[in-house]
Amino acid sequence: MKMSTEIWMGLRSLLRLYDRMLKRVCAEHNLTVIEADVISFLQNNPEKDTAVDIAELRMISKGAVSKAVESLIQKSLLERIPDKQDRRRIHLKLKPEAEPVMEMVNDVREEFLGNVLEGFTREELESHVYFLRKIFDNTKLAMERSEKQ
Repeated sequence: MKMSTEIWMGLRSLLRLYDRMLKRVCAEHNLTVIEADVISFLQNNPEKDTAVDIAELRMISKGAVSKAVESLIQKSLLERIPDKQDRRRIHLKLKPEAEPVMEMVNDVREEFLGNVLEGFTREELESHVYFLRKIFDNTKLAMERSEKQ
């Protein structure tokens, strides 16, 4: 198997494992995977708090994010806050009622990381983080160059 195929398959397996683990949160709190993902995203990215941010950064369709946001508002887990400078921009804020979900998402994340990082030394993890940052930097530069063309 080519290395690039192996990398893509590995990345897909990572995502599938996390989604599978996240389904426990969904079952306990009557959420869809996308709703749990929205809560997790907002919890971990407080500066990226719009539906557009979620759609772009999580690569979820705007329609799916919109549907999840509306459902979370109906479940009293999320609220919309208009931007003070630009009324067209709507910020999303988790309500205190979302705290049990956020705690369980944190537990799932810790378990997930424990599973996938098991057996790595501190030095190996630091080396991999450096490697990934370099890949991400190179990707960002390549994207910026392709946008200029």
